[in-house]
Amino acid sequence: MQQSFFRLLGAAMITGAVLLSVAVPARAGKTVIKLATLAPEGSSWMNVFNELKEEVLQKTGDQVIIRIYPGGVLGDERDMLRKMHIGQIQSAALTSAGLSAIYPEFDVFQIPFMFQSYEEVDYIVAETKPFFTKGTEDRGYVLIGWTEGGFVQLMGTVPADSIEKLKNVKVWTWQDSPMSKAIFDEAGVAAIPLSVPDVLVGLQTGLVDVVYAPPSGAISLQWFTRIKYIVDVPLIYLLGGLVIKKSVYDQLDPGQQAVLNEVTPRYMEKLKTLVRNDNREAIEVMRKQGIQTIKPSMEHISEFKRVSDSAMDRIQGDTFSPETRNRFNQLLKSFHGEKQ
Repeated sequence: MQQSFFRLLGAAMITGAVLLSVAVPARAGKTVIKLATLAPEGSSWMNVFNELKEEVLQKTGDQVIIRIYPGGVLGDERDMLRKMHIGQIQSAALTSAGLSAIYPEFDVFQIPFMFQSYEEVDYIVAETKPFFTKGTEDRGYVLIGWTEGGFVQLMGTVPADSIEKLKNVKVWTWQDSPMSKAIFDEAGVAAIPLSVPDVLVGLQTGLVDVVYAPPSGAISLQWFTRIKYIVDVPLIYLLGGLVIKKSVYDQLDPGQQAVLNEVTPRYMEKLKTLVRNDNREAIEVMRKQGIQTIKPSMEHISEFKRVSDSAMDRIQGDTFSPETRNRFNQLLKSFHGEKQ
């Protein structure tokens, strides 16, 4: 098992010293694209990224070389964005937290309880993809592939199936996700901010008792070796996307762009399928390890939703707009109307 999904989602996400300030030719006519990810070696994410880079290399006649920096070795997602901004790397695999730092409207995907099924997710993504793709490109990045981490669940060394219990334990919050901070603040939970790569150490040392991630992320990051309980409620859907700086993308010739545009979505779709399977299997792995699944009461779930809705009402406009939130709600109503 690798130490993290993000070193984490894998791994946090070999060193900055080897990075250059621009996408440079390895030899005349060849372009190197440095891609950072939290996904650790051996994860489904890295397996797919390695297949992707090989096909891109082959289909561009060895002219486009993708170098992958896995496991968060280049830092958390904000670090990756900073390195892309200054030209040390050219591409990154990001979750919705990182994507929202480029285009804040992505935060709407992080609204708790927005989605309850993958069918809902697939419908909303298909309907809104042009909107988010354009918003990302307008801010200097090309979103060349969509994927996901899956549904996030609470888990920890202690049972935490209610707001009151969360107030009395040490809860982690991802320092790259202001959305999580807003929710915990609304709930009155004094959460402890850490980068993804630091969470395992936090669990090992008792710095934090409760964390949250998709089940497969907990396996990849090795968090499952420290937890005893997982809460059986899908809290947040974790979107994923592969972005490249537009200035670098524009330097590629039309044929090379066409290769990226064809190859990347296909592999990201493959990754989405693998991640969904991984999440189902991860639950079984954790059960076999003796990790207990706990189901909150309807009263506690309602309290989670009330606190979340209140936090979202307070911060909308600072992150996602009311219009985007309303559009998602209308699309979900349309989806369920079609299913009836």
